[in-house]
Amino acid sequence: MKILFCASEMTPFAKTGGLADVAAALPKYLAKAGHEVMVVIPRYYTIDRNELDFALGNLGVPMGPLGTLWAGAYHTRHEGVDVYFIDYEEYFGRNGFYSDENGFAYPDNDRRFIFFSRAALELARALDFRPDIVHANDWHTAPQPIWLNTLLRHDPFFERTASIFTIHNLQHQGIFDKSALAYLELGEEHFNPFELEALGALNLLKGAVYHADKITTVSPTYAKEIQTPEFGFGLQDHIRAHAYKLTGILNGVDYDEWNPAHDPYLPANYDRGAMEGKAICKRELQREMGLEERDDLPLIGFVGRFAEQKGIELIAGAMPRMLHLSAQWVFLGSGEKWAEGFFSDLAGRYGQVAAYIGYSNPLSHRIEAGADLFLMPSLFEPCGLNQIYSLRYGTLPIVRAVGGLDDTIENYDPATGRGNGFKFHDPTKEALEGTVSWAVDTWLHNKEAIARMQDYAMSLRFSWERSAKEYEKVYEAALECKR
Repeated sequence: MKILFCASEMTPFAKTGGLADVAAALPKYLAKAGHEVMVVIPRYYTIDRNELDFALGNLGVPMGPLGTLWAGAYHTRHEGVDVYFIDYEEYFGRNGFYSDENGFAYPDNDRRFIFFSRAALELARALDFRPDIVHANDWHTAPQPIWLNTLLRHDPFFERTASIFTIHNLQHQGIFDKSALAYLELGEEHFNPFELEALGALNLLKGAVYHADKITTVSPTYAKEIQTPEFGFGLQDHIRAHAYKLTGILNGVDYDEWNPAHDPYLPANYDRGAMEGKAICKRELQREMGLEERDDLPLIGFVGRFAEQKGIELIAGAMPRMLHLSAQWVFLGSGEKWAEGFFSDLAGRYGQVAAYIGYSNPLSHRIEAGADLFLMPSLFEPCGLNQIYSLRYGTLPIVRAVGGLDDTIENYDPATGRGNGFKFHDPTKEALEGTVSWAVDTWLHNKEAIARMQDYAMSLRFSWERSAKEYEKVYEAALECKR
């Protein structure tokens, strides 16, 4: 199949979250399976064009009342996949991807990503890349399945093209003023409660759910959760109406990158059955982060955005009591300013806490390897990747049983010794504190159980080969629908 894969970010070029990792890994494994894959992302100005090849400079992009805007495109090959970058300074010549340095969303995000979505399709046309599948991801590329079922339905170039729409995070839906309908070049008849209208506004994600041939999301549990009021963010009824074309496919992990046996960022490598290096990683992490070098205390790690979704308020609420536990803590992340200040202050006041505000990929690898337990108490988690990284590194996750966390983590059962982590259900600081206390107590007093759980965790594989096969099935079903 010819697959046009469109996303707003892709590792290593531009990343704010898990979407970027998926946009890098899934096309790579689809290409390995023999498909012809073309990935398109914006060329944000943090991406150096001097490291790319010029592709073309006269790409016409229809934008309704704005007329035809003219963009350029750059190209590179990344791990066997052709990656193209849409170049348009007015929309992407900024420091942030979606918002400014103060966290405020750009007021022209509707035009920016409607433009990008159309530009990606017009680029395929300009390159004569006739896709069997257009795979759109989240609201930023939601216009593509809408157009393929409306504006471009009888376009000879796209008439055989099926659309897949993947929901990575339903919280962000692309909600704009009704006037944005003009940039889509769609008539008023599409602004109705079944397609694009939601509470008087234009909802791009809602439109993609309606028009896509198939919908996927990034774990089986999340596919069920988004059909409920707790996790549906107002679209639960709409998604339930289209559940017949919805499939939950768990994200994979690129074990070429996340593998303690040959991770270049670690001071010592290790693997299942040869764990000596993990103790070295722990001591070096303690030294790097200014913690006391203690083998007799568990080290609890956190890597992620300081955002409500990630349970950061639960952690902050539980920390006053959890500081009394016999444990050390290391936090890596950035996001909400109060949280950055809170964890910086904790690290300054308490010797058992360390914090790095910002993001460092090498340090994230060293925390996965050096920590004994990994904290991930998300309020919702479509898939989650860090808990899967943790399993491979023998670092036992402490998670809330939602979405992909529930799919990948098996709660420790003291009666049988089974499990690969610790889970809680209620989104309360008391539930979090109780589960962390349980995990710390198990680590301190039942080393045999911890070793057994580590061994089981490290034996598990959540590979992209498996996930790519599941996507292939969805692609084939979408093509059948299109036919």
